[in-house]
Amino acid sequence: MHSEVRTEPHPAAAASPRPAAAAPPRPAAATPPRPAAATPHEAAAWLARNAVDSLPEGALERKLAEGRPLRVKLGIDPTAPDIHLGFTVVLQKLREFQDLGHIVVLIIGDYTARVGDPSGRSSTRPVLSASEIDANARTFQEQALAVLDSERLEVRFNSEWLDMTMEELFRLARIPTVGQLLERDDFAKRMASHTPISILELLYPLLQGYDSVATRADVELGGTDQKFNLLLGRDIQRAYGVPQQAVLTMPLLIGTDGERKMGKSFGNYIGVTEPPDEIYGKTLSIRDESLGPWYRLLLGSEPPAELEPRDAKRALARALVARFYDQAAADAAEAEFDRVHIHRQAPEETPTVTWPADRPEVHLPALLADAFGISNSEARRALAQGGVKLDGEPVGNGALDLPAASLDGKVLQLGKRRFARVQVAPRVG
Repeated sequence: MHSEVRTEPHPAAAASPRPAAAAPPRPAAATPPRPAAATPHEAAAWLARNAVDSLPEGALERKLAEGRPLRVKLGIDPTAPDIHLGFTVVLQKLREFQDLGHIVVLIIGDYTARVGDPSGRSSTRPVLSASEIDANARTFQEQALAVLDSERLEVRFNSEWLDMTMEELFRLARIPTVGQLLERDDFAKRMASHTPISILELLYPLLQGYDSVATRADVELGGTDQKFNLLLGRDIQRAYGVPQQAVLTMPLLIGTDGERKMGKSFGNYIGVTEPPDEIYGKTLSIRDESLGPWYRLLLGSEPPAELEPRDAKRALARALVARFYDQAAADAAEAEFDRVHIHRQAPEETPTVTWPADRPEVHLPALLADAFGISNSEARRALAQGGVKLDGEPVGNGALDLPAASLDGKVLQLGKRRFARVQVAPRVG
């Protein structure tokens, strides 16, 4: 290998990009109307709306003034199989770049997923197997195409260029200082709390930055928790003689709990592949104060001023279901929600749980465990907390054994959205 710093992208980056996964049978998301015949200044302002940072100041406008399709990069590590609404905030911004004629470079971090991004974390992320990473990457691509335009999309895997020799890695590691890396907020907090930080985690921002070298990124997007990594990418591009990228950071969507950023680990997320009824119902559960951010970040508009919060949530829920399915699914989800939660009727499609007729008494915790796949202790806890109903009437935790005949044909409800119809029948076989 040459001893000097390489000024061209890694040779693997010149290889043909892998094709995007087949698009799912869903409509691509619509974006807010873009400015007609926009100047670079107008286009930059439109693209940067709702963003937290556009750095360095004026960099995005200067890139747009070059009058060519820009390469707009987003890197993701396939550490989970599903996309939630929080991640679609960045995907939606990428789509806006596509609608102005630019190319999105979606980097699947199959190599960096072995390291684990420490951003926003207080501990080291568990390492995934190669098969888990591959499966997650396939699923992610399919789901991303519910938002992105496949005609202006280039999908790359950073294993194409990050399988470096030690000499190449040493050259990359010379660029930042340890002090710079430890300035990261999450690293600083872990140092203060005496939580270990691995050398591997310190390397992660460098590897992400080298992705921008290999793909010659003009713009890189990420959440606000990625700001350090995105700016370090500029330093690494400069060291390799590659024009530096502009950086755009997007807000982190607050989850359904109204307190923390949306994430699976917090249980406050809505997955884009969840059934329409779930997307609709969970959206209606968000706090009133979340309406503004959700409308702005997910729909690119303000909540309708003439609507009460409840009705604004219903409009938002319909729009989200229509985005990831279609309008018919949105209408059906709303009708089903009204049927169950307003008119107090059972869902149109209610699964059946069978209790053997030769057992004259039903032990409610056992029936709940059978019907909903929970443990007996979870069933008892739900009864104690008033989370169980029969034909819409609350069931307490007093009498846990009831005559089987009195339950036959009734609808058992656990929580807000789980139902099963009880059938007392002879054993089969």
